[in-house]
Amino acid sequence: MAKPKVLISDKMDPNAAKIFEERGCDVDVITGETPEQLIARIGEYDGLAIRSSTKVTKEILDAATNLKVIGRAGIGVDNVDIPYASGKGVVVMNTPFGNSITTAEHAIALMFALARQIPEANELTQKGEWPKNGFMGVEVTGKTLGLIGAGNIGSIVASRALGLRMKVVAYDPFLTEERAVELGIEKVDLETLLSRADFITLHTPLTDQTRNILSRERLEKTKKGVRIVNCARGGLIDEAALKDLLDSGHIAGAALDVFAVEPAKDSPLFGTKNFICTPHLGASTTEAQVNVALQVAEQMADYLVNGGVTNALNMPSLSAEEAPKLRPYMKLAENLGSLVGQLAHGNLTQISIEREGAAAELAGKPLEAAVLAGFMRRYSDSVNMVNAPYLAKERGMDVRSIRHEREGAYNTLLRVTVGTDAGDRSVAGTLFGQDNARLVEIFGIGIEAELAGHMLYIVNEDAPGFIGRIGTLLGESGINIGTFHLGRRDAGGEAVLLLSVDQAIPKNVIDAACKLEGVKTVMALEF
Repeated sequence: MAKPKVLISDKMDPNAAKIFEERGCDVDVITGETPEQLIARIGEYDGLAIRSSTKVTKEILDAATNLKVIGRAGIGVDNVDIPYASGKGVVVMNTPFGNSITTAEHAIALMFALARQIPEANELTQKGEWPKNGFMGVEVTGKTLGLIGAGNIGSIVASRALGLRMKVVAYDPFLTEERAVELGIEKVDLETLLSRADFITLHTPLTDQTRNILSRERLEKTKKGVRIVNCARGGLIDEAALKDLLDSGHIAGAALDVFAVEPAKDSPLFGTKNFICTPHLGASTTEAQVNVALQVAEQMADYLVNGGVTNALNMPSLSAEEAPKLRPYMKLAENLGSLVGQLAHGNLTQISIEREGAAAELAGKPLEAAVLAGFMRRYSDSVNMVNAPYLAKERGMDVRSIRHEREGAYNTLLRVTVGTDAGDRSVAGTLFGQDNARLVEIFGIGIEAELAGHMLYIVNEDAPGFIGRIGTLLGESGINIGTFHLGRRDAGGEAVLLLSVDQAIPKNVIDAACKLEGVKTVMALEF
């Protein structure tokens, strides 16, 4: 049997090639090729190992007739067309945790640079000015550090800050009180963090929920004299507002390793007093680059030689025997997790996955991972079935998998319940036939619906005329309804409407729906 053949197309630690060879793969290291050269070459390879330089486009994937796996040495995979790769049956892997220490240390380094104005002092000293009396820094000892995001990187920053004798407060919807105690930090809401923190560091992915999390309004609520560090993602901070508040002196200093638009060559922040920036260096250490190179080689070789799947972004962790039977359940589980994740709010402390009927006889771990992948996806762009359980555990979530032997109203049933400050929120689904997945209950209200594509969720008072009003609004807005599903607690009480539509629903339509008589809640959902 021929050995799997791997191409390393970007510069990475040479030990990666050795790992491929030791684990039974043939490997070529050919870097710096043009897209045309790569297209001509890629057809002979089973695996492609890359960093950020190689762009894996549709054209390259079309030419990659033997390709089985793409491995990205690092976190970001925006240089890979993942949907198209999935359609081609190509697994895409990354190494989401190899850069954690490096990024955390960069945030601490920038915090010190801000506290002691090191870049400005260095520049003037080297010009021969000796500005000894021109700089007055601040100590970090005894100061309060506010973490926005207390996951893998944020928790490392917290441990380093505690070692510096700082006080640490954190805002993170996934952080439980128990996990906060374990880390030695205080869990607070965002408003409290802004009012108390002397330094703020951000450690969250860029999602619809976190975009512009430090808006102008929130920046204005920060403690006067605060210093802000962002080594996470561009787009988390309103950069124009940050400049204005630096100019006014309300914010004493800011350090960015990331920008909303990169490469950042003409940012309005450039030249602003007390502003420091670096060109996205958070992961740029020798150790981090070695770690991610070795990790991606190990993961890819394991897949190509043994069929093992680790940190795959587009493939569940399933054996060949389990896959056919579990596949429809996996989709149902993922959609239920996504639904409750999109709808539930507040402090998310625990999640339970219950199986009864035929589902109780299936392996629980893959279904649990599928639920978590759907649930966590709104908070992390790179979440998948492999890393979702790890991310949930890291956040301190209490994950429970419950198997019921009882027989219920359905031959098979999955129920997902999330514990929040406002109480439990539960959804349930079943399979009709072998693979026809359906939602059958949402927050205690019976409703039958397929979860797919763009959907609109509405809670309203059960009263005559409402269906006509929402139908008229969508029709006048040019939005076509695909399916229409209704449920209610009782006549005249609370009702639920779940619509599938043919396009994403604009915000102005959501706002208009909120103003309709009898409406309590309106949300756009995506599956």
